[in-house]
Amino acid sequence: MSETATFPGDKIASIEEYEAGYNTFDDGDMVRASTVGEKNLDKTSRVASIKHPKMLSIPQVGDTIIGTVAAVMSSMIAVSIDYINEKPTTSKVECVCATRQLRKKNVALLDDIVTLKILNHLNGTIHAKIDEPQLGVLFTKCRKCGGKVVQMRDAIKCTECSWIDERKLSTDYGKSEFIHLRE
Repeated sequence: MSETATFPGDKIASIEEYEAGYNTFDDGDMVRASTVGEKNLDKTSRVASIKHPKMLSIPQVGDTIIGTVAAVMSSMIAVSIDYINEKPTTSKVECVCATRQLRKKNVALLDDIVTLKILNHLNGTIHAKIDEPQLGVLFTKCRKCGGKVVQMRDAIKCTECSWIDERKLSTDYGKSEFIHLRE
């Protein structure tokens, strides 16, 4: 292999010399590779990045992502990223989103499809936010019976068992083509 070939976790450069660029992350001490590829050190802009032949997608700060909730914790959710800026990705990278500030019992539940905005990359973890009106749940099912749900202001109601549940709904809830993914 060539001298510039890298594997995930390989040290690329010191954070004092270069900033983390595409397909890299800052671990607090070093810039490391997040994918297999060839390293590219841009000496003028002082950015280290990785070129991958198939370009696994790592979302950048400010990108809007759509993904499936993989885990729900008391103050955050973990989301498996399926789309970055409306383009499909197969990398299955996950991000975390803090939910404590929203003051809702259930911001999103397991297997909900949500849209988030990337805040930053910190310690090898991608952080996102869900507090803007267009961000939130795009598609969900009843948590009690698994039936279809309809929107009732800021809550959802099951059409089969009439269970009402609170979620952080996106302004695009029910308007997406993502509704057909799981039917």
